[in-house]
Amino acid sequence: MAEATTDHATIRKWAEKKGGKPAAVDRTHKGGDVGIIRIMFPDNPQSEHESLVEISWDEFFEQFEESKLALLYDEDGLFSKIVGRDTVERREQGDQKAAR
Repeated sequence: MAEATTDHATIRKWAEKKGGKPAAVDRTHKGGDVGIIRIMFPDNPQSEHESLVEISWDEFFEQFEESKLALLYDEDGLFSKIVGRDTVERREQGDQKAAR
């Protein structure tokens, strides 16, 4: 079962341990707008990172907080999904189908 966090240090540590980097969807990353954020895994051939552009962790977390997001992740794998914090609240209340 995926864990959820909003803690910046936990997110960065988990991502970097797996070879992950902060990224934005290229088509949404325009001008001063960071756009839609993701964590990309450039060394993983199954990771769809061709449409992503690497950004700084500062940009990533600024957008993360502005959009009130959380990260669902698998401590032992590469699964991750960025979701709204309201989704995490629903999962905590027993709705395990939230964010599927």
